[in-house]
Amino acid sequence: MATPSDVSAPERPSRLPGDAPRTIRVHPDDNVAIVVNAFGLPAGTTLPEGITLREFVPQGHKVALTDIAKGGAVRRYGEIVGLAIEAIPQGSWVEESRVETPAAPDLDTLDMTIRPPAPLPPLDGYTFEGFRNPDGTVGTKNILAISTSVQCVAGTLDVAIRKIKEELLPRFPNVDDVVGLTHTYGCGVAISAPEAHIPIRTLQNIARNPNFGGEVMVVGLGCEKLVSERLLPDATQTGAVTRLQDEHHAGFGMMIDTIMTMAEQRLEVLNRRRRETCSVSDLVVGLQCGGSDAFSGVTANPAMGICADLLVRCGATVLFSEVTEVRDAIHLLTPRAATPEVAQALVREMAWYDDYLAKGGADRRANPSPGNKKGGLNNIVEKALGSVAKSGASPISGVLAPGERVREKGLIFAATPASDFVCGTLQLASGITLQVFSTGRGTPYGLAQAPVIKVATRTELAERWSDLIDFDAGRVATGERTLEEAGHDLFELILDVASGRKRPWSDRWGLYNDLALFNPAPVT
Repeated sequence: MATPSDVSAPERPSRLPGDAPRTIRVHPDDNVAIVVNAFGLPAGTTLPEGITLREFVPQGHKVALTDIAKGGAVRRYGEIVGLAIEAIPQGSWVEESRVETPAAPDLDTLDMTIRPPAPLPPLDGYTFEGFRNPDGTVGTKNILAISTSVQCVAGTLDVAIRKIKEELLPRFPNVDDVVGLTHTYGCGVAISAPEAHIPIRTLQNIARNPNFGGEVMVVGLGCEKLVSERLLPDATQTGAVTRLQDEHHAGFGMMIDTIMTMAEQRLEVLNRRRRETCSVSDLVVGLQCGGSDAFSGVTANPAMGICADLLVRCGATVLFSEVTEVRDAIHLLTPRAATPEVAQALVREMAWYDDYLAKGGADRRANPSPGNKKGGLNNIVEKALGSVAKSGASPISGVLAPGERVREKGLIFAATPASDFVCGTLQLASGITLQVFSTGRGTPYGLAQAPVIKVATRTELAERWSDLIDFDAGRVATGERTLEEAGHDLFELILDVASGRKRPWSDRWGLYNDLALFNPAPVT
């Protein structure tokens, strides 16, 4: 086993001159703190707590504030995040190899007593400029979305979309983009298997996303299992479906011409849409994190949580997700359920995912990435406790199974895997029209279907990736902004982006990830 000194040897630059040692202790009961200084702190450094470091501790990693006995609890966020495998003296680096992951909360013995926080006073008068749809939903973008019923047609659609963007889109200046909703599902799958409803309803609901204005069209092949009518039940009545195997398609050129003709008809409709003043209660905002580090739970995610509370007070809908990054904090969430039924639904989704992972010979401990650990997160427990900070302090008013469309307003838990791309896809199906994404290690992640505001946990990342990061929450760690101020700043940025007044970097660069369906059913 590598020792802490072995692991840290390549990364031991001295801190910058005049850079006073800084640490963050989240909760009074914590017996560890994380190092704030960008280059870490060397052995011999005296911390603000009066403790002398026994060894080098990298930025974001934990230092023991007290002696921790073998088998003793390592506490962060006021919770047990690990058990010491060996004695950890005060001033030592609490490195991953020294800490055992504790067991997840037992769902069968979980206290299901609900104690939802009292709703905060409503915030009235906040608005944004959005695209109102006939069904009452409001989009933040005006996009022509072209769905597909099978991966076989993806290449053809790619060619068609390039021609649409080159030849048609310039004639329709009020349309933001043309997006293909391509995926790897549709054939070669057990279409009637019990869990096949998850990818199918995901595709059905993505097509209904408010950013598409109800003008979605479907390109199919003709022999696939997932026939186009299942994506849009009334599509054939409105001329919204074309199949490449239809007899009138005499070759590839005619297929492209058919797709372009259908697209032009819908572009004409979408081009008549205009932004109008809408209440913030019409927003549906998704929250997600990726490339997390030890700062995620003390800067970006709590700021997002404060922002989420402001949105909820305005009557908006806010989704948080990622089951494996909630599982170890479920005991903190069930008391916040608005009703006993919501608490039971939270446990239901945790239990379903426990079973899903077990069938694959894994559990939630498989979640943390090497980058998470390099950023100071020892295990999934610590990661989860930081992740749920995104949910703020509002009552949880509803729970969605994967791919379900949102039904209630307020704070919603939308069950998804923690994979950035799968979570983003499922949140789009649930109806988000904008996403806020926190990152500590950095990622160029983006969605073509909805604007994504990327929030850095550290100022160093925000400055180094100044043309990828939209919001610097690291200013909380440096003391430049309070969490409350950062949350309000982010709230204002969301309104600007939702209104089209500001464009996030992913939109400016056109940096978009592919849709990634969650398919727990068999592939044949």
